[in-house]
Amino acid sequence: MGSENVAKNGALLFTDGELKDISGLQKGDDFVEVMCGCTSHRYGDAVGRLRVFANGFLDIYCECTPGCQEGKLTPAAFEKHSGRESARKWKYNIWVIINGDKVPILKTALLKYYNQSPKQANGSAKSQHSKVFHRDEFLQCTQCNKYRRFRLRSKEDCHTYHEALQKESWKCSDMALGKITCDADEERASRKAYRGCSRSPTCKGCTSCVCFGCELCRFSDCNCQNCIDFTRNVKA
Repeated sequence: MGSENVAKNGALLFTDGELKDISGLQKGDDFVEVMCGCTSHRYGDAVGRLRVFANGFLDIYCECTPGCQEGKLTPAAFEKHSGRESARKWKYNIWVIINGDKVPILKTALLKYYNQSPKQANGSAKSQHSKVFHRDEFLQCTQCNKYRRFRLRSKEDCHTYHEALQKESWKCSDMALGKITCDADEERASRKAYRGCSRSPTCKGCTSCVCFGCELCRFSDCNCQNCIDFTRNVKA
């Protein structure tokens, strides 16, 4: 898509020269989006769409497989999700396509806002560790018996998972917005091991990623015992 056809304010973030020949270029009201990817020697290329914001935030919308439920990820989380062997070097390992070649985003202008605001950018270690974290959870569909991933990054995410957990006969079709069907492939076991823990990519559960109740994952309008107990304790 040419720069003359894309939306308005995103055009102010970078010069035409900084974005020249980058594949998948689109400009939104407050962001620039390009195609990106990360290569694992074992699993091959995982692709996605990188959005760059002026406040330094970087979001990657994963498109590694048609049935992928990851949605929006930080660069570090996308690197882990791709199965990249040498993780924690996402600036080197995540690439964009320029003139048909894979170029690490570190060698492009796409990180200039991230580099200017490291304490506020969502890829920084400080911001990752300073908030309550919930690891990804899985539920088994009662119709196809496949396990589906739930990412618990917001109160809305937690509420969706909480409601699904209460259903005795939860099915893939119950996913919000018809996000997935029973026909979609189940995640490989090797990918299921990655549940988003900031301490260890393949953590099986620790104090950094397992929450036993907080304002993000407990709800005052829910009648389950866990939510009732939490609400009572908060008011006490």
